[in-house]
Amino acid sequence: MCSIAATLLDNDYRLDTILKRLYAAFVLLGLFGGSNFIYTKWAAVLVSPGQISLLRVFFGFVPLTILAWRNGVIRRDQVRYLHHFSVMAALATAFTYFAMAKGTSLLPSGIAGVLGGSSPLFTVLASGLFLRHEKMNRMMVCSVVVGLTGMVLIARPWEGMSAGDAISLAGVAWILAGAMVFGLSYIYVRRYLSPINIAPLAIVTWQTGLAFLMLLLFTDVSGISQILLDWRAAAGLAIGLGLLGTGASFVLYYFLLQELGAVAASGWIYMTPIVALLIGWAAGERVGLLEILAVIVIFGSIAMLEVGRQQVARKEAVPL
Repeated sequence: MCSIAATLLDNDYRLDTILKRLYAAFVLLGLFGGSNFIYTKWAAVLVSPGQISLLRVFFGFVPLTILAWRNGVIRRDQVRYLHHFSVMAALATAFTYFAMAKGTSLLPSGIAGVLGGSSPLFTVLASGLFLRHEKMNRMMVCSVVVGLTGMVLIARPWEGMSAGDAISLAGVAWILAGAMVFGLSYIYVRRYLSPINIAPLAIVTWQTGLAFLMLLLFTDVSGISQILLDWRAAAGLAIGLGLLGTGASFVLYYFLLQELGAVAASGWIYMTPIVALLIGWAAGERVGLLEILAVIVIFGSIAMLEVGRQQVARKEAVPL
């Protein structure tokens, strides 16, 4: 009896530890993702969106490489998956980062953060089409609709239409393009990379390294040293966007993806609009009752997504 009780206590402790790690990963990803937009805004004053993307990937790749080397996770036999790494590097890293940087340079950081959080919509739609084992129920679909409603409330597109230059349509298009590609990347990873059982650290190292080479090939680097004229912008780009927003975020992202699946793992993105909005408010951007209502709606959508995920898990656990 004592041994059974000890085993149960040990299992409860392990489960509690895993849950704490999952919650910590969600919170950190939300904080890192939401703060990326103000760092991008600072850097955009001095360098181009392409240069921001290049430096961001570089400062994320260097610590990842050191960490991967120390842990011995990079192996020669992984070269056979170079085509998968290249797809993720081109779409989920190089293009997404450029699109986000371009859009953020044209929009207030809070609005950019809100629009950047729309990728779960594309994850949900693509999951239903391409992933047989990731079933969507009505609650999960409704959660995305509710979340997007909150994002629309923050973005206030009707004001942009009436105020002429109040919001850049080009900026909106760039942000949504980046969000769409990033959302679809969850499906690609889940379908082609998760089954091959490569360490997440190895995947992100390959991905960021290849993305850096791609950006280096297509980016005009003239004037890139201008970022050093402002220590705040330089630190935000190197540490905020690079080390935390790229390196650490990629490791956390793949951890959640393997533990929870594509749709549930993408739920952290709902936190980024809230963080971006608060940072924008601190920087002097407008935050009124409409924005507060939208934050409540977005939090509600997160709860709905989690409830829907648990409903699916319970159904799959019931024996036939």
